[in-house]
Amino acid sequence: MCGRFTLFLDAETLQEVFGVSEIPADYTPRYNIAPSQPVGVITNLHPQRMEWMRWGLIPSWAKDPAIGARMINARAETLTDKPSFRTAFARRRCIIPATGFYEWKSVGEGQKRIPYFIGLRKHAPFAFAGLWEVWLNEKGEEVHSCAIITCPANALVAELHDRMPVILDLQTIPNWLHETSAARLKTLLVPFEADRMVAYPVSRQVNSPAVDSPELILPESQKE
Repeated sequence: MCGRFTLFLDAETLQEVFGVSEIPADYTPRYNIAPSQPVGVITNLHPQRMEWMRWGLIPSWAKDPAIGARMINARAETLTDKPSFRTAFARRRCIIPATGFYEWKSVGEGQKRIPYFIGLRKHAPFAFAGLWEVWLNEKGEEVHSCAIITCPANALVAELHDRMPVILDLQTIPNWLHETSAARLKTLLVPFEADRMVAYPVSRQVNSPAVDSPELILPESQKE
């Protein structure tokens, strides 16, 4: 799964890397993005713009927006089967720019959970494959929300968890946003190459969504 991630590019680099001409005026680098918070999303309808959406997809037919808390992730294998994601997969795909994510490893008899930072080598930017939706609240106002798609873990991430987010490198982003064939889209929803990634233990401060600082991505070994 993916329950926390980072996007610590400066605004200018973000625009250059992802080819967007417009980003939210209040954008700032983040080191501990958590569910229900606003996340930067680039959609298939507006690929030149990054906008804020709530992390936790709320289906258009939902009666209660609280359902989004259970839909921060969408399994790649069942996108065309689940009513919550089927239409979004066909019509509302997006990317979620990132520089890394966190996963927790259970160790020892007490199953102590150690947080790990996972990303591409040299902190290269990438994007998660995602879905987005529009839900109307009781006032008729639009609420835009999103989910990150997950797939089976590669050899690196499997040491920590059996699933991982679908990672798109910069070359495959246009295919995810603009391809119309469901069969070809599904070929993108596979584990990223493990040899292009790194993973290392970090501070347990990341456990708290209230903590958001560059120190969170430092290897624990550098603090000894």
